[in-house]
Amino acid sequence: MANQYKLTKAGIEELQKEYRHLIDVVRPDVIEQLSNARAQGDLSENADYDAARTRQAETEGRIKEIENILDHVVLISDKDKANEKNVRVSIGDIVTVEKEDGKTAYYRIVGTIEADPINNKISDVSPLGSKLIGKRVNDVVSVTIRDRVTKYKIVSIA
Repeated sequence: MANQYKLTKAGIEELQKEYRHLIDVVRPDVIEQLSNARAQGDLSENADYDAARTRQAETEGRIKEIENILDHVVLISDKDKANEKNVRVSIGDIVTVEKEDGKTAYYRIVGTIEADPINNKISDVSPLGSKLIGKRVNDVVSVTIRDRVTKYKIVSIA
């Protein structure tokens, strides 16, 4: 069975946008670079040709990777849980937590492909993300990173 990739609707749209860019813009540009390099003559010592071939391989590799992801994607629904009782954290949720120092933070739980910690998108298999999955408001989770334990209290789930 092939891998399944968990993505939100926004994540799928972003991948589709990148795919179209690679197909419509980057691939034709690479073909033009290859053509220009071939026109220079001897390919055995042609650095431009080598660079264009490398770029072509990278581009085609990324296109195939995106096609595979989109062929095996599982949509994470962006359902509104605000009025549900006994809501548990699941992939796609935005979880607000209170740290031990009293500061609050929010994280969107996403699949590994969409993870972007700088923008508060954490993977469901990350140390914090995996601890939050299945928990409820007011639950406290402990995360150990580099021999340091940090506790997080779940304030809200959206």
